[in-house]
Amino acid sequence: MRKLFIILSAFFMLKANAQQYLSPETLLKLGRVSAVGISKDKQSLIYKVSTPNIAANKLDSKEYAIPLAGGQPAELTSSESLLDNNRISPDGKYILSSEAVKLKKVMGSDLYPELDKTSAQVYTALNYRHWDTWFDGSFSHVFFAPYTNGQAGQKKDIMPNEPYFCPQQPFGGDEDFIWSPDSKQIIYVTKKKYGTDYAVSTNTDIYAYDIASGTTKNLTEANKGYDVAPAFNKQGKMAWLQMKTDGYEADKNDLVVMTNGVTVNLTGHNDQINVSSFIWSNDGKSLFFIAPVNGTEQLFTVNDIGLTRMLPRIQQITKGDFDITSIVAQTGDELIVAREDISRASEIYKLHIKTGALTQLTHVNDEAYQQIAPVKTERRWITTSDQQKMMEWIVYPPNFDPTKKYPTLLYCQGGPQSATTQFYSYRWNFHLMASQGYIVVIPSRRGMPGFGTRWNADVSKDWGGKVIQDYLDAIDDISKEPYVDKDRRAAVGASFGGYSVFALAGRHQKRFKTFIAHDGVFDFTAMTGTTDELWFEQWEKGGYYWEKDNKIAQRSYAASPLNAVAHWDTPILIVQGGKDYRVPIEQGQGAFQAAQLRGIKSKFLFFPDENHWVLKPQNAMVWQREFFGWLKETL
Repeated sequence: MRKLFIILSAFFMLKANAQQYLSPETLLKLGRVSAVGISKDKQSLIYKVSTPNIAANKLDSKEYAIPLAGGQPAELTSSESLLDNNRISPDGKYILSSEAVKLKKVMGSDLYPELDKTSAQVYTALNYRHWDTWFDGSFSHVFFAPYTNGQAGQKKDIMPNEPYFCPQQPFGGDEDFIWSPDSKQIIYVTKKKYGTDYAVSTNTDIYAYDIASGTTKNLTEANKGYDVAPAFNKQGKMAWLQMKTDGYEADKNDLVVMTNGVTVNLTGHNDQINVSSFIWSNDGKSLFFIAPVNGTEQLFTVNDIGLTRMLPRIQQITKGDFDITSIVAQTGDELIVAREDISRASEIYKLHIKTGALTQLTHVNDEAYQQIAPVKTERRWITTSDQQKMMEWIVYPPNFDPTKKYPTLLYCQGGPQSATTQFYSYRWNFHLMASQGYIVVIPSRRGMPGFGTRWNADVSKDWGGKVIQDYLDAIDDISKEPYVDKDRRAAVGASFGGYSVFALAGRHQKRFKTFIAHDGVFDFTAMTGTTDELWFEQWEKGGYYWEKDNKIAQRSYAASPLNAVAHWDTPILIVQGGKDYRVPIEQGQGAFQAAQLRGIKSKFLFFPDENHWVLKPQNAMVWQREFFGWLKETL
């Protein structure tokens, strides 16, 4: 028996050694799988695979159909004829579209037509730029038109002369405007506020436009926070996602249903549930939804209780160390879903509703992963300095040997209210980091959904407090392990994670040997003066910097990292996007200039054509090479 064990051990070691460690080049060759939909005959999945083309600096995409019963995928020249067109009304008489409508004169050439070469822009209100685009006076509007023999007739704007956006800025799409099942109404999402009022509010509402009368009704006027993602069951009942608080973009996200004009909250009674997305069941009696739990994204179901006094029954269908990231459709006793984990990019699966069993349907990257050495992930619970229980993921390098010492990365998540789950990123890729020989520590610090509303909310108005201590507690805890090299530790992160890196740089007391901050917030006052979504700053800081009698706001602004630059003493790489209007350019510039003037080894990686993310393939490759090059040089 012992001889067999030795032989098997040698075999697996040889197999592991034959595999290649994941590299940036390999990562950017993987196919990015996304579901397009289920075919009209309900027999096939239509999906898209996008692959970075480094030479052309773009993504190449192809569409495929694969039988739901199993089989080989077939490449498609076009999927349009195979899919139902949800832009066409259920009765087939009308078709929806959206297009930009110019309503405001803000461009110099609009104000002064004789000066047709001027680049001037004139604004009298906020929301003059959003995400990565300057406002040019245009608003996205919804149109409908008669539809006969495959041809659209004269279009009609259902929001005439209204300075509002549908789809919503910056990420809204077709889900923001849909047909009612009886084809009599267009249901759409918008925030009917303009300019500065728009920039300080999250109060989107769901409206119903009546085709026959041309009148519009606000269906969610009573709720003052987000109302988004309307969807009907076959019986004509509407469900949507709702947050209660205006100005709080990360409030508890609940699944609600309207029954006879009355809104019923199906998830409000469960403090742990924060819904990401949902679909109705085929019979219209229940709903399937995704929510974070225990450091993962899992699939749940809840029954529609109508106007009864029953307590909705929430049941978790899937369990495991993976994320369910989207629900495509229900087919019989199965759901078609997307699944991923830290070590595997997203693929499409069939999910048995009663058992939770998953069957892989697409196999786009199977062959690539056979050649890539796997990494081990471990869920770890630690006790924070204030005696709270905090979950974290630990990712170990391939062929991890606990008798050796490893450099260790503390990953700081953005958001701030954004869950650290088993997500697979093509930039912040934990498998890739571990494959370069690093242990990666990923804390679910305060501000993470999935651990109750209090834990999620505790970051707001206290950016410099317990959340930063959570990060210090995480690195201190893992550093007790003999395999962590305490002389080679780094903190890395983006957005709020980038802020966290800047904050840690001023108070880490020699814990870290190097830092990397991507699009991080450095100067809270300048951030309030230049960022696009002011509701975020007002809520997160508890007010504005000029409110000298507001103790909460003054404490918040005092936590700005620039106030602790005198304590900076550690090398730092600062990354900044030139078209990032969420965390604008002066944040990265200010941090870099401070480090340089302090005489600290530092580097400024600037992408003039990128926003808060890095989207172009060649820029993504530079990002990875600079990221790991900096770690190699300084860690």
